[in-house]
Amino acid sequence: MQYSHRKAILQLVPITFVLLILSACSGFKHGVYEKAMGYERWEAGLEEKTLRVDELTVAVLEGKGRGERPTLVLVHGFGSNKEVWLRFSRHLKNDFHIVAIDLPGHGDSSKPMDKDYGISSQMAYLRAILAEIGADRPHLAGNSMGGAIITLYAARYPEEIGSITLFNPGGVYVYESELMQCLARGENPLIVKEHGDFDRLMDFSMEKKPFLPWPIASVMAEKAVANRSINDKMFSDTRRDARNDFDEVLVAVKVPALIIWGRHDRVINVENGRIFEERIPDSRLVILDDVGHAPMIETPRVSAQLMEEFVMSIR
Repeated sequence: MQYSHRKAILQLVPITFVLLILSACSGFKHGVYEKAMGYERWEAGLEEKTLRVDELTVAVLEGKGRGERPTLVLVHGFGSNKEVWLRFSRHLKNDFHIVAIDLPGHGDSSKPMDKDYGISSQMAYLRAILAEIGADRPHLAGNSMGGAIITLYAARYPEEIGSITLFNPGGVYVYESELMQCLARGENPLIVKEHGDFDRLMDFSMEKKPFLPWPIASVMAEKAVANRSINDKMFSDTRRDARNDFDEVLVAVKVPALIIWGRHDRVINVENGRIFEERIPDSRLVILDDVGHAPMIETPRVSAQLMEEFVMSIR
């Protein structure tokens, strides 16, 4: 009887152990995620800060060298966040005062559902953020939607900035992409509705997808699912602005522009990059082989080197 009792207890041990792990799993993976992000920020020389802009809380990552180095402001794309610039920033931290922004509706910034998130509105938010930062004629870099935002900024307020670097920018959609075909079928791979959609988004948007261990990818997927409602709203607002003619914006850009595009972009056809180069007076297009929609993530060292050489040539 005593032996049977001890055997039953021993059989329960592995079951209890598994249950304890599962119950702590969420807290564990979020802890791993925060530690990993902390390490990435440290490697990039960036610290978390918050600003108060137009009654909104805006989260930023800021590096050293304010007032001593040229300021570089980094603007992410739709549904993304400031962390996409971490690996890219590692290669620039000694030469620039870096500020990576979470636009309203994104990342750790405020996400009110009653605000407008079209390109023009986000450009106005960005201008208010730059005024709060107080940088003297910063250089702007933006990916996708962020590229469209800083292009509009450069067209309207060229005297306020030094240059723009555009990574697969939005705004011009003359040449059809796989995303446009998906939208025509009523599908939107940029909106993560459930956990599995996150992996499909990574595969769709990038040719060289970075390795993300389970805890990191899982937390990122959770965050994307939690942001579905605001992402739906922002996509609708952004798409509304995309119907406007961007040609007048491009020809009005009066600052130097570097355009970097991944040849295998499924989100925005790379051929649209040639229109940016043709229309913006002082611009140059660089097309990267074996790269998709996010060069600063897929090939951060090369992307950073191209941008640094471009900015230094201006200065």
